[in-house]
Amino acid sequence: MLRFSLICLLILIPAAARAAERPVPPPGIAVAETDRLVLQSGLARLANGIAELKKQHGPRSPLVADVAIFHEAVRYALQYNEFLKPEELKRAHEFLQIGRERAEQLALGRAPWAVQTGLVVRGYFSKIDDSVQPYGLVVPSSWSPGGAHRWRLDAWFHGRSETLTELNFLQDRITNPGQFTPRDTIVLHLYGRYCNANKFAGEVDLFEALETVQQQYKIDTDRISVRGFSMGGAAAWHIGAHFAGLWASVAPGAGFAETAEFLKVFQKETVKPQWWEEKLWGLYDATVYSLNLSNVPVVAYSGEKDSQIQAAQVMEREMAKEGITLKHIIGPDTAHRYHPDSRLQIDQHVDAIVARGRDAYPHRIRFTTPTLRYNRMKWVRIDGLERHWEPARIEAEIASDRKVTVKTGGVTAFSLEFEPGACPLDVMSKPSVVIDGTTIAAPSPSSDRSWNVSFMLIGARWELTKPSAALSIRKRHGLQGPIDDAFLDRFIVVKPTGSALHGKVNDWVIAEMNRAITEWRRQFRGEAITKLDREITDQDIDNANLILWGDPSSNKVLARIASRLPLTWNAKELLVNDKTYNPAMNVPVMIFPNPLNPKRYVVLNSGFTYREYDYLNNARQVPKLPDWAVVDTTIPADSRWPGRIADAGFFGERWEMLAAGAPGTSKPKPTPKKAAPKKAAASKS
Repeated sequence: MLRFSLICLLILIPAAARAAERPVPPPGIAVAETDRLVLQSGLARLANGIAELKKQHGPRSPLVADVAIFHEAVRYALQYNEFLKPEELKRAHEFLQIGRERAEQLALGRAPWAVQTGLVVRGYFSKIDDSVQPYGLVVPSSWSPGGAHRWRLDAWFHGRSETLTELNFLQDRITNPGQFTPRDTIVLHLYGRYCNANKFAGEVDLFEALETVQQQYKIDTDRISVRGFSMGGAAAWHIGAHFAGLWASVAPGAGFAETAEFLKVFQKETVKPQWWEEKLWGLYDATVYSLNLSNVPVVAYSGEKDSQIQAAQVMEREMAKEGITLKHIIGPDTAHRYHPDSRLQIDQHVDAIVARGRDAYPHRIRFTTPTLRYNRMKWVRIDGLERHWEPARIEAEIASDRKVTVKTGGVTAFSLEFEPGACPLDVMSKPSVVIDGTTIAAPSPSSDRSWNVSFMLIGARWELTKPSAALSIRKRHGLQGPIDDAFLDRFIVVKPTGSALHGKVNDWVIAEMNRAITEWRRQFRGEAITKLDREITDQDIDNANLILWGDPSSNKVLARIASRLPLTWNAKELLVNDKTYNPAMNVPVMIFPNPLNPKRYVVLNSGFTYREYDYLNNARQVPKLPDWAVVDTTIPADSRWPGRIADAGFFGERWEMLAAGAPGTSKPKPTPKKAAPKKAAASKS
């Protein structure tokens, strides 16, 4: 009994945290009825035009998205009370006019903005929720459509602004070229789905926008750089370290690089996480991935008097542990901005680096990750881990034209992949691959100089295997958790229509479901796709993660799969990880491969897991729950938790429940009482 009470983690939430937090984004101003009617009329007219354009050009046409960005910016502001200043009403009328002009031009088969230089705003339809997401471009005057030249591209991540609605982002992007406009360079300004430091769906925004730009402009994939300042600097550290193999250079300015140390310095907040929260810092803490920056040139900037110099300092420390010396340009006597002399220095360094271009296939790769969400570095792909959220490491080197050496730690499967023309190995020989001292004869490269081989640790022995061998029900890239991972791809919120097992738990379910839908739009700037349980089709099961709300009695889809999930749930009993809970008081939240389509997730009773308190500082915007948890609904949800977390943990590498006391399960120690946190002030990061 004592052991159970110790393992049962009681989250004690201080009164300060239960108070209402400052709303993000802030509430809007009152809109006069005359303005509202005119805007509604203009929106209806533009919506009709967009509907016709979708018939003409296709429902996901980027050119149609270039029109729809103006409609959605105005609609969101009007429908969701996000006109924040009086001048934004005037701007809304102007944007509807621009939208109508673009719609009329596109209906005639013309898109003059698509061949425009200078400042251009464009958009795309997201795979996640079908929302239209805006982005800005600075297109150099030297660019012209149809030319053979492939262009350098710099992706810029913006700083924190709680008022950066779509309306204000578009206004900024048609009037402001930004901090850096290198010669003969297309600058891509990301919206990043608002104010999340390009994490979660904001991370996906980079790749969706970049793909859209590459479809319409000839981009040199070996001359793409990522850069940003403040919150954007944090994004550059994160994107740079997690995807180091994709970029020609990484140039973060200020910002933050991890959670705990930054909050202590910037917010004077000592963070006391639950054990699973601390594990999950490994998702976005760039310090964990510092080794990866050996694969890309990095030029960091800080103002000498800026408290956010802490980001570069902790990265400098962690990179030094790997033998990497960080190039850190410091603006003298400068607070939270770029010093003009430092800007020139940064340009000189980055321009020289990008002129050389990315080396897509270097002879040596060093790569670390604690999760298969980030599993690739250039020609090395990790396919399996010994244990998620523990450091895994791989070093691979082309030792000669007939030999590759690989050293691993915490890795159970990996692949080496070279595209046509890229493999330097002798096509007339079978190369040796030496893995942790074991030599394996591998197939020779193809005549087109492509080479793709996969290896798996079977027992204590490395063996050559087929890539498909890694596709059994096990944790793999895009199917590794935690709960928040389901919201990085297409998802559908599935609403219950049946009678619930217990009314009070159902009240919690409905309240949390409605909150999840509302907060998705507010924080990630899209309207979640929702369906009733009886409306889910085979196509939905094939193409989307299903976010199931309710219980096996109230949700028809959950009823179909309940017997194939790692729990027992009925009116009398809730059994999770060999522990029994009262189903009239407790509810499971969970992510798991969908038994109806194991290539997709199901999530039970959860949206993204960070909450209102975490909106106030981007360093707090990290997963708050692991793969599964049990929520005691008798403790009311608040700005930090959905209720009392009775227990929580991670699944094993084959999506199995782990025995009590094993890594990834509850630690047998009580959760200490937390001191009431200081009220968070508006943050620059």
